[in-house]
Amino acid sequence: MFDTVEDALLDLKAGKLIIVTDDEDRENEGDLVGITEFIDSDAVNFMAIHGRGLICTPVSAEIAETLNLTPMAEDNTDDFKTAFTVSVDHVDTTTGISAHERFMTMKALMNGTSKDSDFNRPGHVFPLTAKPGGVLERGGHTEAAVTLAKLSGAAECAVICEIMNDDGTMARVDDLEKYKQRHGLKMITIKDLTHYVKHALSRGSKVNLPTEHGTFTMYDFITHDGISHLALVHGDITPGMNVRIHSECLTGDVFGSRRCDCGEQLDRAMEIISEEDGIILYMRQEGRGIGLTNKLKAYELIEQGFDTVTANEHLGFDADLRTYDDAAFMLKQLGALQVTLMSNNPRKADGLRKEGIKVHQRPHMIQSNRFNRDYLNTKKEKLGHLLQEDMI
Repeated sequence: MFDTVEDALLDLKAGKLIIVTDDEDRENEGDLVGITEFIDSDAVNFMAIHGRGLICTPVSAEIAETLNLTPMAEDNTDDFKTAFTVSVDHVDTTTGISAHERFMTMKALMNGTSKDSDFNRPGHVFPLTAKPGGVLERGGHTEAAVTLAKLSGAAECAVICEIMNDDGTMARVDDLEKYKQRHGLKMITIKDLTHYVKHALSRGSKVNLPTEHGTFTMYDFITHDGISHLALVHGDITPGMNVRIHSECLTGDVFGSRRCDCGEQLDRAMEIISEEDGIILYMRQEGRGIGLTNKLKAYELIEQGFDTVTANEHLGFDADLRTYDDAAFMLKQLGALQVTLMSNNPRKADGLRKEGIKVHQRPHMIQSNRFNRDYLNTKKEKLGHLLQEDMI
């Protein structure tokens, strides 16, 4: 029934409208959404004819401030605090109500050169001010539309309209499924969009990284909260290529700690991939997601007789807090949708498959030593890692 956010963004960038639904326990409605920079007045006319709700123009807080779009009401008593501003018409419109003239006003709101004196107040276009944090701050259609505009690389201005049935009632999910099919539109949920934003990484730097194992191309992927994950690529991206997802381990990767096998696994992965080509994803998930400080606390407990699982649990954490949404997103951005995963951990393979990556798992084993033998046994027995007896 619902489409992916990626597919919806492609349609939006092509100037098409999509349907966005919110949660059943909220308004439980579907809105038509278009990105102002990519649509034309025909989209506004379509909303008037086939949407039938109120056509509004969500904008970023920055646009609202620049154009002095003040709140429509000093005391907002709306149940969902929808941030209506005073309505406007561009000064060059006549009546301002035609689809063409409403679109003229909408385009002027987003063009970056308009000033507040370019708009008459009140008018026939209803701006809505989005929260600065987008859907991560408020799960409304206003924020969803501006978030989609931002993800599309456009000015943060959109057009939305509630969808009503022929009898004047609000269209719910069952109605919207038929509506979607009738008009050939993509449909997503605000919940899925929020999940996407949380795990959508922006591409940062791209540099050459010469190492003792050869030269890799290193990409920086930055999460919405500023964490940088890295991708080291050797060779061309091809179906089924080797991929190693390596969680950061300062003690093992940098200081060569022998109480884990992390540093040796990374070194071996770089050696193999430099020979066979592939990708190493270096994920900032220290201590299976609990962070360096808590990992060191877990080490203290291990020295008192706990194992790596019970130590985490004693500190109040799950045995493994890692997720693989970010890794899957990075692979998709790199074009690696079918991979040979170099890992002994079946959770990694399952996590990628859940996000639509095709996975063949390839063992990646390092010979144990007297310091990490118990640690590897625990990973095999309690975490299901695919380790051979003669390697432990």
